[in-house]
Amino acid sequence: MNPHSTATGLDGSELLDLTQHEIQALRTRFNLADAHTHQRQSAAQRKIVARLPELWYEAEEGLQATYEQRFTEAFFRLHRQPTALAKNKTLLSYAASISTMVAGMYLKQHRKSVTLVEPCFDNLYDVLANMGVPLYPIEESALHDPDRIYAELKRNVRTDALFLVDPNNPTGFTLLQYGRKGFEEVVRFCKDHNKLLIIDFCFASFTLFDPDLARFDIYELLESSGVSYLAIEDTGKTWPVQDAKCAMITASDDIREDVYNLHTSVLLNVSPFVLNMLTQYIEEADQNHLASVREVLTLNRESIRKALDGTILEYQEPVAPVSVAWAKINHPEMTASELQQILSKEEVYILPGRFFYWSQPDKGEAYARFALAREPRLFAKAMVRMREVVERHGR
Repeated sequence: MNPHSTATGLDGSELLDLTQHEIQALRTRFNLADAHTHQRQSAAQRKIVARLPELWYEAEEGLQATYEQRFTEAFFRLHRQPTALAKNKTLLSYAASISTMVAGMYLKQHRKSVTLVEPCFDNLYDVLANMGVPLYPIEESALHDPDRIYAELKRNVRTDALFLVDPNNPTGFTLLQYGRKGFEEVVRFCKDHNKLLIIDFCFASFTLFDPDLARFDIYELLESSGVSYLAIEDTGKTWPVQDAKCAMITASDDIREDVYNLHTSVLLNVSPFVLNMLTQYIEEADQNHLASVREVLTLNRESIRKALDGTILEYQEPVAPVSVAWAKINHPEMTASELQQILSKEEVYILPGRFFYWSQPDKGEAYARFALAREPRLFAKAMVRMREVVERHGR
């Protein structure tokens, strides 16, 4: 029995996962469900859009390898990952879910079981479970004390692999708040106990240019430790490019050949035009310290803080300023599923927390997630509508 099967859509049909909720939300005026980028272009980004015909014909004339190399160099330069850049072994795909599928295929092929962080976005669980990979949960709280990380992992991880999301979606937790120590402890445990370490870095861009966080050269740590690893990166949650995106997967040398062979069984390449366009967005972001992205999120984060203040919804302060907001429901009777249905009838679509708690959905009924990567004026209107509805039903 699917633990998610209690959710229903606006038409009464059964919704089985968060993506099905997000599909419903695409039909809604105030779609605060998917974490994809729906804000408008900044002035600098509009200049890139104006150049799209030029970028198209340029990609048409050039070599695929040229655009792959330019993109990879720009991405890892922005993310301050010189070791990944120097190793030059990252494989590209057109969606993070494809990179996750490749990881799942490797796990299945080698009959590896996985300990997956909870809460997390449920398609990580779904992709691996649908491939027949045995999955076991570990609470994100096991990582909250850097002095206890090694002991907590030793106590909780009995599987062949450990799968973390950093920064985490939906909570915004990141090990980077401890500098290098948090990641060092995770890597040390995996190396000592012969665990494959898998890390989803798809929200890592939101740690860049943050005065309280610093994304050090994580690939140098991974490579120098000798740990077996798979690292997944993505552009899809950062720039408003109408889902023209690129994801990446990088493997340690000991499993690199197997991962490469699986990757080539899935796809040939990412569109050279998309790579050429994304490279322009990345280079602009590097020059302007991701200002256009960060400014939108800062405005909307302040907007939701004010909208939730004094209501039954308590804003959960993230460690990393990610593009989603996580709120706790402080009401003895209201559940996240009920809140989602009430708000959706008023054209505000959020995600109920139960799906993020993939092993114990009832625990997630105390939380809801809001997407922040939206046009600020539209988001502000959504917050007014949301507050009115919550105040009406939350007494």
